[in-house]
Amino acid sequence: MKNKLKVLRAERDWTQADLAERLEVSRQTINAIEKGKFDPSLPLAFKAAKLFSLKIEDIFESD
Repeated sequence: MKNKLKVLRAERDWTQADLAERLEVSRQTINAIEKGKFDPSLPLAFKAAKLFSLKIEDIFESD
């Protein structure tokens, strides 16, 4: 799954740890999602969408 988390995070000058804290997950989880090695759960995707004030499909895209 492709995603725009890294870009959205960089636009806000957040580290992976900053984003992880806001989404209540580990930094390793953020790293894995950004690299496409892990697909977030639906609740986590909703949480990210709410955090960035976007729709899920604006952040995550099926390959």
